[in-house]
Amino acid sequence: MAATKAPDAPTQTDEPPIEFHDVGIAAVRLGLKTEAEHQAGSKVGEKWLRDGYNRPADGSKGRQFPGRYMAGRLKFTEADLAVIAEIALEESDAKREARANAKPKPSTGRPRRLRKTPALAGT
Repeated sequence: MAATKAPDAPTQTDEPPIEFHDVGIAAVRLGLKTEAEHQAGSKVGEKWLRDGYNRPADGSKGRQFPGRYMAGRLKFTEADLAVIAEIALEESDAKREARANAKPKPSTGRPRRLRKTPALAGT
């Protein structure tokens, strides 16, 4: 039986390792809150990121945000954050267009009720 050659040793690449951000830092990187707010313990934008990640896969509630769970925590890469920003811009543009193209609500024909003025004291 002939000897088999061992696989080549992995070579070091010039690419930096992928950096993962937790939900709080991702909200800072997306501009949803400031670094000072993050240091103070603010949760601004974190629920929006989690809800976007947990959207149904069928797309009924919008496109699902990319990300992954590592060690029980939701993590995002820089590429994920770029896609999330793109999704948010698309959705905000779609909402803006829907508002602009919406039909005006039909009038019911009833006038608005006027408030009755309170009785003057002492008359």
